[in-house]
Amino acid sequence: MKAVIDKDLCTGCGLCEDTCPEVFEVKDSIATVKVSKIPEDLIESCKQAADDCPVEAITCE
Repeated sequence: MKAVIDKDLCTGCGLCEDTCPEVFEVKDSIATVKVSKIPEDLIESCKQAADDCPVEAITCE
């Protein structure tokens, strides 16, 4: 599984980084994904970050 951030939608609020800092990081007011593949033990927190994103900028695929 991997996470993708729509940079056109992202507001850089940092909620994803707070929820799953091992996967997400906010740089220059835009969230980025720090890993190419989400480790098994972080899949649920990554999905939670996507669900909690206020602008629905994160997808997990």
